[in-house]
Amino acid sequence: MIRVLLVDDQRLLRSGFRALLDMEDDIEVVAEAGDGAEGVALVREHRPDIALIDVQMPVMDGIEATRRIASDPELAGTHVVILTNYGFDEYVFDALRAGAAGFLVKDVVPEDFLHAVRVAARGDALLAPSITRKLIHRYVTQPPPRSDADAGLHELTAREREAVVLVAQGLSNDEIAGRMVISPLTAKTHVNRAMVKLHARDRAQLVILAYESGLVSPGGR
Repeated sequence: MIRVLLVDDQRLLRSGFRALLDMEDDIEVVAEAGDGAEGVALVREHRPDIALIDVQMPVMDGIEATRRIASDPELAGTHVVILTNYGFDEYVFDALRAGAAGFLVKDVVPEDFLHAVRVAARGDALLAPSITRKLIHRYVTQPPPRSDADAGLHELTAREREAVVLVAQGLSNDEIAGRMVISPLTAKTHVNRAMVKLHARDRAQLVILAYESGLVSPGGR
């Protein structure tokens, strides 16, 4: 069962998302919140698998809420998915840097919404859609580069580096396996080991690190 927390100041929108999620046998909405502060408190109380969080909210916005969740080791099992009204919202990249696992545009079709929830719950790539890659390409060079972004790169094997590059291109584990001519399990192992060595919370953070370190360049491969 995938346990989901909804955080959005628009009650009608929350109700719509909840109705959609409640129809699924493998998904349970454990709580709802109308602002980021309440959302963080409910994440600590319920420890959901997924927290769907709006970017702009009163009291505490989605970026700060994401940062507090992602920085708490006790909440490592919760993946934050950001909800936004616009595909190229500059706040989305800030949220990814804060620790979000990915993002969804609020007018996403129901099938894609449910698929994204399941993808995020298993920790797989929620960065595959081209709109997300464009978002990263647009904003990744604007913030000052992290001085420690490449600190763990020397620890990666050649195959792990290759896997990181493919993750940054938005490929899933199955697609990485096909590209590298290995099994999906081996691909997942390479990705997971790279995440550990680079201290990346999830695949979204791995993508950010790949760009910030120069391992992948915006618009390049």
